[in-house]
Amino acid sequence: MVVGGERQLRASAGKKQTMPELPEVETVRCGLAPLMVGQRIARVEARRPNLRFPLPDQFNARTAGQTVDSLERRAKYLIARLSSGDALVMHLGMSGRFSIAQASAGVRRNETLGAYIYDTGADPKHDHVVIHFDEGVRVVYNDPRRFGFMLLIPQAELAGHALFHKLGVEPLGGEMTADYLATRARGKATNLKSLLMDQRVIAGLGNIYVSEALHRAQLSPNRKARSLADRRGAPTERALRLVPAIQSVLEQAIRAGGSSLRDYRQADGSTGTFQEAFAVYDRAGAACVRLGCGGTIQHAVHTGRSTYYCSRCQR
Repeated sequence: MVVGGERQLRASAGKKQTMPELPEVETVRCGLAPLMVGQRIARVEARRPNLRFPLPDQFNARTAGQTVDSLERRAKYLIARLSSGDALVMHLGMSGRFSIAQASAGVRRNETLGAYIYDTGADPKHDHVVIHFDEGVRVVYNDPRRFGFMLLIPQAELAGHALFHKLGVEPLGGEMTADYLATRARGKATNLKSLLMDQRVIAGLGNIYVSEALHRAQLSPNRKARSLADRRGAPTERALRLVPAIQSVLEQAIRAGGSSLRDYRQADGSTGTFQEAFAVYDRAGAACVRLGCGGTIQHAVHTGRSTYYCSRCQR
C-alpha cells in the first residue's frame, strides 16, 4: 500500500537529485557503520512529522528493539537493514548531516559526519531525528532545508521500489564495463555529460565527478554519447578510457574523504580533501593541469548543471 510520503516519492522518482555525491555518501556510511551495525535500537525520536516527505508511520514502534544488520549504500542512498525485515532508507538531500554523540569514559563526544554545499551550521533546532542505541550512542539527523528523507521499506520490496528499480549499475561494481557503456550509449545523440549523469545508466555518479572523469579520459562533455560504441555496438577506445577514469576518480575521492564544498566533513570532523585535486571542477579560466596542454578550463551548462572542461585536451 502506498501512503503519505510514498505517494509523493513515486511522483518524484527519477527527478534530478542534489548533493551529496557518491564519495561523500560512502564516507558517511563508513563513519556510521562501526557504531550502528550489530547494535540494537532503543528508540527513535522523531521531533517533527516530516522532512521532504512524511516520516514513516509508527517510526519508533517499527524500529525500537531492532538490530542494524548492515549499513549499505546504493547510489546516493544509505540503507540500514534491520532485523525486523524492514530497511531504513536515508537520503541526505542538500543540507542533511548525521552526527554521533557517544559516551566514552564518562565524556560525551560529538562528531559530525556530513554537511553539504550550504554552510548551515549545526543548530540543534534542526535536529529532526535522533536514533538512540542501547550502548548509549545517539545518531542525530540535522537538516535545515529538510530536503532529505527517511523511509521504512520491507527489504523484500527494495529492488522493485520507486527509488531503486530504475537505477543503473554501481560505478565501482563489476557491472560497469566498457561493453555496458557501449550498449547504453549506442545510437544516442545526447552528450556524454548527460549520459553519465543519467541515474538510469550509472547510479550515484554526480556532477563533480563526471567533470573530473571526463577530463581524465580526455573526452569532451559535448561529444555525442554514441561515440562510445562502434557500428557493431562494440566499445570504442573512448569507452575503454572512460571506465577506468570514472572508477579512479571515485576511488581517489573516497580515499580522500570526499570533497569539502563549504562545510562537508568526514567522520572524524576533518574536511574531505579531494577538492584539492580538482583538475577542472570550479576552475573556469584557470590553466589546464595536464602537462604540456596549455589549455584553459571552460564552463558550460548541461541539463541545468555546471560543467567544467578543457577544450584543448578534451576531444
